Amino acid sequence: MANNEKVKALLDAGVHFGHLTRKWNPNMAPYIYMERNGIHIINLYKTAAKIEEASAALKKIAASGRKILFVATKKQAKDIVAEKAKNADMPYITERWPGGMLTNFVTIRKAVKKMAAIDRMKQDGTFNTLSKKERLAVDRLRAKLEKNLGSISDMSRLPGALFIVDTTREHIAVKEAQKLNIPIFAMVDTNSDPRPIDYVIPSNDDASKSIDSIMTSVTNAVIEGLAERKANASKEESEGKEAKTEAKVEAKTKEEVKAEAKEEAKVEAKAEAKEEAKAPRKSATAAAAPASSEEE
Repeated sequence: MANNEKVKALLDAGVHFGHLTRKWNPNMAPYIYMERNGIHIINLYKTAAKIEEASAALKKIAASGRKILFVATKKQAKDIVAEKAKNADMPYITERWPGGMLTNFVTIRKAVKKMAAIDRMKQDGTFNTLSKKERLAVDRLRAKLEKNLGSISDMSRLPGALFIVDTTREHIAVKEAQKLNIPIFAMVDTNSDPRPIDYVIPSNDDASKSIDSIMTSVTNAVIEGLAERKANASKEESEGKEAKTEAKVEAKTKEEVKAEAKEEAKVEAKAEAKEEAKAPRKSATAAAAPASSEEE
């Protein structure tokens, strides 16, 4: 069970405040503790447990080298999510969700490559050969692409997971991720449907403090996963170097053994040659001895 200190921190951040009771989604009933003054109160013990579960899964995904795409386009969440995602070195969408962002990823990548092409034009001087009107049009296009897709420029393949703030608002992102079987992590308020979400974090998705609290927990887990991956890579590299050194030593030893064997073979060959050279002399001496005795 989650410790009381964590629950108290969530309480202070206002994570427990849900929506008006008349706006609730009945599927959120298991996560609701009570109703007070016409507002549903979320069970923070369940929230804390779900944060731990989601954090463990996100850490594994980050450690595997896959990207986690953070999505939050609502005003009170976009700046917080952008900051936390940058700290974790992960892509994020905080402007309008581009339709087909996941299901038509090839086209999105083409738009990102267009940004890189414009940057190359500016570097190699091609941009200066354009007319003033054309330069303005290219600058506008670059600014538009940067605003909508600049935060995902490093995402060369589909993400390993999505983290969404307010699933009701980002319903298109949820549907696209479902279609491609991409795991969905989300802050789910009492007015949202938790059924399409793989890792539900029941929480207030409207208050900045609440969003900041949850985002801090999950991005810290992502950062830990990345650090673990880096440590494993360093360990593998050092082990690889040790293995190469051992292989060199072994190869050297084998060469030395071969050289010694060759020397021994040469010595043996010389010894055999000497023995063979002595043998005819002995036989000649033995043959000469009886002949001389007969003559006598």
